[in-house]
Amino acid sequence: MLDQEQNPGNDSPSHNVDVEKSPASSQLDPNGHTKVSLIHANIVGFDGPDDPYNAVNWPKKKKVIVTMLYSFLTLSATWASTAYNSGIGQVRQHFHVNTETALAGMSNAFGPLIWAPMSEAFGRKPSILIPLFGLCVFSFATATAKDIQTVLITRFFSGVFGGAPLSNVGGVLADIWSPTERGPALLLWGLCTAIGPLIAPIVGGALAINMPTVGWRWTEYVTGITLAVALILSTLYIPESFAPVLLKRKAARLRLETHNWDLHSISEERDASFGEFSRNYLVVPLEMLIDPVAFCINLYSAFTYAIIYLAIPAFLFEFQEVRQWNILESSIPFTSIIIGVLLASGVIMWGAVQYKKRFEAAGGKIIPEARLLPMMIGSIFFAAGLFIMGWTADPSIHWIGFCIGSAALGLGFFAVFQSALGYLVDTYLTLAASVIAANMFMRSMLAGAFPLFARALFTNLGLDWGMNLLGFLAAAMLPIPYVFYIFGKRLRALGKHSKKTFIS
Repeated sequence: MLDQEQNPGNDSPSHNVDVEKSPASSQLDPNGHTKVSLIHANIVGFDGPDDPYNAVNWPKKKKVIVTMLYSFLTLSATWASTAYNSGIGQVRQHFHVNTETALAGMSNAFGPLIWAPMSEAFGRKPSILIPLFGLCVFSFATATAKDIQTVLITRFFSGVFGGAPLSNVGGVLADIWSPTERGPALLLWGLCTAIGPLIAPIVGGALAINMPTVGWRWTEYVTGITLAVALILSTLYIPESFAPVLLKRKAARLRLETHNWDLHSISEERDASFGEFSRNYLVVPLEMLIDPVAFCINLYSAFTYAIIYLAIPAFLFEFQEVRQWNILESSIPFTSIIIGVLLASGVIMWGAVQYKKRFEAAGGKIIPEARLLPMMIGSIFFAAGLFIMGWTADPSIHWIGFCIGSAALGLGFFAVFQSALGYLVDTYLTLAASVIAANMFMRSMLAGAFPLFARALFTNLGLDWGMNLLGFLAAAMLPIPYVFYIFGKRLRALGKHSKKTFIS
């Protein structure tokens, strides 16, 4: 749990604390970090609040480098999730399967529920880099597949391994950035999360049209090569940031230096049994799925995320089948969603300024609801974008109308998605990785399922009514950020885990 093991009063040369033995208890400081108030002798903690060993006190340059590298890893992972889509037609023809079977290779799965607990048990770095090494290996395996079964199996495991940065990087950012500084870092990471799956089809479309038979394989080769580069850089330059792991290492080093074998960190006092491990690190992310605050916010952000994945076959349907554009031409309009995402960045930065004002006015207390202002704006644009896309899908209407709608969709999606992450991290600060894992699980399930019924939806209802149906669903969810902005404090007090980290 984040910063649970800080010991601001620990200034003894031997790192022992000469107080009467008593159970450890903790409370939140004004920055939302946990501080130990009662600790017994031989507990190893940080050497005061300014200890440079604590990740939150790293030099800003180091924090920026770590944030950029993790963001690059995330972009590579999200790229892998949709690069394959550009070659769906070639996969279908090469292996003689229908579209639904070929699209099954887009599905992601259950990885976040594995990697998030791993990050809280063993640290951030191994829980991200090891799975992404697996994604790299399976990307090359997909590229060399000899039958459709191999494609689907390797793509499934790619989805499992590829979820690690999406669930765990939020925890890293909570480790190293203070609440008022976290907004820009989350924005950079969020941009990579959103832009990765949007630019991959454009590059994939260029590969597919220039390599009519093997272009789909090269989408996977390029993915594997990109991941390999990202992994090498990250292995060399990313240090561990999770406080409990850092303190375990510090305690181990001090035991050897001082020969005081009683020195230990608080996390080492926990029950090491499999049952306790399962309870702390496997059950908690599952509980986050039904914790009231997490469920509602996760459902809304997962819906917006899934619509973006549904938009990929929707664009191909609109521009390839309805307007008769080629593969590359039909992938270029994806840039309209990217434009919307970039516009949303301005809304999010405005929200970060408003958050800082609220934070300072509250005397340095975290107010999660202050993160929801961009979501309130984005929810309107998101629903409006779906309706505009539906109303302009007819080929008699200029294609720019569909792109304007998709830009509004991109703006709304990113504002909702990014605000949801910020709200969840502030609400479940010490369980950030677990709650983001629950968020990622919901997103993965919907993002994997939505493209599978895209063709049936658009064939039976038409692209116009299909998009309008999604617009009505988005309009039904539109009140969620407004309800939480007004009643969020009361709602957080009701949840099993949100009330544990109840801040304001």
